[in-house]
Amino acid sequence: MRIVVLAGGIGGARFLRGLKQAAPDADITVIGNTGDDIHLFGLKVCPDLDTVMYTLGGGINEEQGWGREGETFQVKAELAAYGVGPEWFGLGDRDFATHIVRTQMLGAGYPLSAVTEALCARWKPGVRLLPMSDDRVETHVAVDVPDSPTGERKAVHFQEYWVKMRASVEAHAVVPVGADQAKPAPGVLEALAQADVILFPPSNPVVSIGTILAVPGIREGIADAGVPVVGLSPIVGDAPVRGMADKVLAAIGVESTATAVAQHYGSGLLDGWLVDTVDAASVAEIEGAGIRSRAVPLMMTDLDATTTMAREALALAEEVRA
Repeated sequence: MRIVVLAGGIGGARFLRGLKQAAPDADITVIGNTGDDIHLFGLKVCPDLDTVMYTLGGGINEEQGWGREGETFQVKAELAAYGVGPEWFGLGDRDFATHIVRTQMLGAGYPLSAVTEALCARWKPGVRLLPMSDDRVETHVAVDVPDSPTGERKAVHFQEYWVKMRASVEAHAVVPVGADQAKPAPGVLEALAQADVILFPPSNPVVSIGTILAVPGIREGIADAGVPVVGLSPIVGDAPVRGMADKVLAAIGVESTATAVAQHYGSGLLDGWLVDTVDAASVAEIEGAGIRSRAVPLMMTDLDATTTMAREALALAEEVRA
């Protein structure tokens, strides 16, 4: 079975771990979000790609869900002593090594897809990890300028909004800058065309999966693949499972409900949608919108629970296929 998964960071990575257990013989290709990428200290940082790589490769900080296990922060402390920031983004010493290697390879002319493949040669994640694009895409968020008498707004990088501001201010717009001019990375469209199943894990529908879909050709490649496309709701009981997805959903005018997110993707893209058992009442409305739906437990409390979620997604895909 050839499975393609569109993935953001923590939620996507943890789901993939369960998927590998649920379908141990499957050929899994992961299209990773790069809209969260940021340049810090002269280095190219790819948070979502690295989170998938570290999680599946056994190097992730399990408690945080991001960063390296057993991390130290001596370099960050030394930079701060020189007055060099930003201090709000916590790059650890081990993590720095990954970004140094990536930046050196990019500087030597290798595209991000080739660099990602080289980094994965060390971690052996057991999936083929592809960036959504080799081109630079950065998600920006429009927020109010503090104390502006005229209601002026400014755009900040998504990482500043998410990590520094903790999404504590209203987001008025979310824009994947550069996405409209980007091209899918080598292998992305081919993987979609050859897939047997395409899955949307419980990643952020706006700044993770939504950013991937913003790259011209990817949405069309999914719609034209002619195979079941099944997603798992990141919203349980009208609230995000983790993170602050409700803030960016509001910015694009989508309610923070399992039903609204399914309708946001649309029946033209999505064939199946899993909701949590607490949202079982929404199944009928989702199916009324032309998307087959089932209610199952969707909390990734441990690997067994996540594996069961993945099996349910594959089972729903088979229902759609039949």
